Amino acid sequence: MDITQTSAAAQPASNGIGNAATSSVLSSDFEVFLQMLTAQAEYQDPLEPIDSSEYAAQLAQFSMVEQQVMTNDLMQEMLSALGANDMASAANWIGMEALVQGPVQFAGAPITIAPNPPVAADEVNLVVTNAQGTEVARRSLPTSAEPYTWDGLDASGSALPYGEYSFEIESSSNGDTLVKEPALAYNRVTEARIESGSTLLVLESGYLVHAQSVTGLREAP
Repeated sequence: MDITQTSAAAQPASNGIGNAATSSVLSSDFEVFLQMLTAQAEYQDPLEPIDSSEYAAQLAQFSMVEQQVMTNDLMQEMLSALGANDMASAANWIGMEALVQGPVQFAGAPITIAPNPPVAADEVNLVVTNAQGTEVARRSLPTSAEPYTWDGLDASGSALPYGEYSFEIESSSNGDTLVKEPALAYNRVTEARIESGSTLLVLESGYLVHAQSVTGLREAP
């Protein structure tokens, strides 16, 4: 009985280390490899014993497969540990306010916006839209990156209803629009998750953002 092809099939793909499915297949092939090696030794013909050099090669293949299974198991443990550390760090952010792009849940408290207009801009406006995408407020801002606090009032000075609002910075020079881009705003973090190896934060608005996209963090008022 020749097990050379069985051991070859047990070799992992070059990009499969650390993948749970590949590790499972490799472990299964390793068990088959071991069973076939044992059966080969047990049922060999006494008159035609296994060639010692061939048997040594098969034992070497067996050792390689065993080491690969152990390596895959170790990689899985390391990845799990890293994920747990990321989750523990992100869990400390729950209840704090993260500076990110995206809608913000307005519940009466002022919202801090962090504009970053181009240096060439001579006019900067904050454009506020509701969840339906309708513009509900527009404010002229200084041509600087100083934080701005939006008070939740519309153009007439009336308080806007509680709900989800988005912010955009509109920068112009000599009457020509230079750029329109989403503004960074502080948004309360309500939950942390790990999905597909990435640490995600759930914001009070219900949106998910990557932890790496957070550019600022502060205690909630």
